[in-house]
Amino acid sequence: MSDVKPEIKVGDTAPDFTLKDQDQKEVKLSDYRGKKNVVLAFYPLDWSPVCTSENKCLTDDFPKFQGAHAELLGISCDSFFSHKAWADSLDLKHRLLADFNRDVVKNYGLYFEPLNCGKRATVIVDKHGKVAYVKVQEIKVAREDKDILAALAKLG
Repeated sequence: MSDVKPEIKVGDTAPDFTLKDQDQKEVKLSDYRGKKNVVLAFYPLDWSPVCTSENKCLTDDFPKFQGAHAELLGISCDSFFSHKAWADSLDLKHRLLADFNRDVVKNYGLYFEPLNCGKRATVIVDKHGKVAYVKVQEIKVAREDKDILAALAKLG
């Protein structure tokens, strides 16, 4: 697809975006600039087994992300209606952003065409709006929170 950009890499300026969370509140990436590092946890689909266990772990570690002065945002191509039902069913503490038009996954080079969804990837955007960490994984392999928290610790 020609509208998919190359995969984002460390040192890139993170493309700004505004997406709605599970409560239909707008979240704008650039609002965190100068304030907090932002962890973008891209995942393929709500309700799938790996994404469910992974997002439960993210919620369990939510205090650690807060302690690292980082904003944790889950992003998938599901609707905010799906996000709301899923977040409520799992009692998730972090915000889930609905990239329903797939603009963000394409801008970040993280579009997974075979399933028409985002790849499983973690992108840390530092306080200056630069990409400080990127890890793209096999679609069926859960991310390791300890790796993300270690990368955040280095940013301070």
